[in-house]
Amino acid sequence: MTRTVTRISSAAPDRRSLLKAMGIGATGIAGAPLLAACTSQGEPRGDPGQPSPQASLLPAPEPQVKPLLDQQKVDNALAKLDGIIQGAMESTGVPGIAAAVVYRDQAVYTKGFGVRESGKTETVDADTIFQLASVSKPLASTVAAGAVGRNAVQWTDPVISHSPDFALKDPFVTRNATVADLLSHQGGLRTGSGDLLEDLGFDQSYILSHLNQQPLDSFRSSYNYSNFGYTAGAKAVADAMKMSWEDLADEILFKPLDMTATSYRHADYEKAANRALIHVPAGNRTWVVKYTRDADAEAPAGGASSSVRDLARWLRLQLANGSYDGKQIIDADALGVTHVPHAVSGPPATPGARTRFYGLGWNVSYDDHARLQLGHSGAFNLGAATAVSMLPGEQLGIVVLTNGRPQGIPEAICAGFMDVAQNGAPTVDWLSFTAGAFQQIYEAEKPKVDYSKAPEKAQPAQSNTFYTGSYTNSYYGPLTVAEEGGALDLKMGPAGKTTTFRLAHFDGDTFSFNSIGENGNGLAGAIFSPGAGTAASVKLDFYDETGLGTFTRR
Repeated sequence: MTRTVTRISSAAPDRRSLLKAMGIGATGIAGAPLLAACTSQGEPRGDPGQPSPQASLLPAPEPQVKPLLDQQKVDNALAKLDGIIQGAMESTGVPGIAAAVVYRDQAVYTKGFGVRESGKTETVDADTIFQLASVSKPLASTVAAGAVGRNAVQWTDPVISHSPDFALKDPFVTRNATVADLLSHQGGLRTGSGDLLEDLGFDQSYILSHLNQQPLDSFRSSYNYSNFGYTAGAKAVADAMKMSWEDLADEILFKPLDMTATSYRHADYEKAANRALIHVPAGNRTWVVKYTRDADAEAPAGGASSSVRDLARWLRLQLANGSYDGKQIIDADALGVTHVPHAVSGPPATPGARTRFYGLGWNVSYDDHARLQLGHSGAFNLGAATAVSMLPGEQLGIVVLTNGRPQGIPEAICAGFMDVAQNGAPTVDWLSFTAGAFQQIYEAEKPKVDYSKAPEKAQPAQSNTFYTGSYTNSYYGPLTVAEEGGALDLKMGPAGKTTTFRLAHFDGDTFSFNSIGENGNGLAGAIFSPGAGTAASVKLDFYDETGLGTFTRR
């Protein structure tokens, strides 16, 4: 996610859109360096038939500017970082946090706090492996830059030239969408496209092959944060190298940097002995382990796991233009393309406000001194929140990982550290600021219909046999409604992994059920339409965000 968090874009009115659009949920806020948000659509940018001009844009040479930070200022911020983190933990109760800071090509801080699992004694340290959620994206664009540097693929290559099965709803977009278009969220896919299929358990192949049913916004003149659009762009890079994405990341980045704790495979995270489990709040500053989150289907966009010790190596490479310990690992020009604006992610809300941008896997902004700021947040609503922030001109970067549902905690720590480094002390109550922003997001997502309260004069349901039977949908696949113990169960999802939803009567031919997964937001509706003696169709409003939620009787 990225956005000026005090502003909720009308273009993305629900939490699913807002969280994903900020980069949270598979999924950076940037108010100081980090909260540089991105929910709004961009502005027209020329002929959509031509490759995006930003796709091959490199930073123009500039005169050397004396850094505004020095060792003393950074040391002062480092001395206060423990307190910033501990204060966030005391305020929120989040079980575990790990952080790393890189300055002038050195990892000057790598530390863990709290526990890996609430109620257990195993502590978090610099080697504890966390799920990264959308911090996977800037990691992925680094891998892609490595492939570009090897001339295996170009940013301006059409995705279909490397992934022949790639298809979106508009044939023109299918033919012309480039790797850079998809890694900068300009392919036209709307925020959340494919995410609900993932929640139901469909795999990457199924999801990508069904994106051609999703409606598109304008190509290259709209910005919509899309996990599976990003995944399709990264997959094209791997296809160009004739490798799986997971193996490509190992070869190009993780092995050369000795990032032995880092992987795009959920199984590697699951088998790690020193891993942080994900948590959701349970009230009164308590947190519980309730869910697991397997993001293999969107691996490049949200499926990585790592430790802060490993990520400090990656930050060193980022801040050294692709070099690590004196060896060029990633081509500097290819990496530089990821750090410049490709899309307008947020037009200025007022004449005095700044435009916000998205690069390739990075939120891009500029501060009062015209210094480049790069950042990204990641979060799983099921229990993880992460953030990374860099001031490349100052050779300073920080990454923060937590094992709790997003509340703005890692964003506040990153912003607070950068604030102290530049101003000697915090100028903003960052935790209150980011927490308020996230609360707005969650409030905005509440369902349009409150299915927990049936109408006072609710109409009775018809007999169960009116609703039972088999239904089909070209996007979500088959659905069955069956009677179980006098009640109705609805089943849907991939073969062998179907999910059962218990239906509760609400009013007339409308029933409610509990939504599930990363995007679940409570009770949803199953609205049956009458046919000749039986229901002809059922619309699931939770799954109907883009008009694809109606299942017709077979």
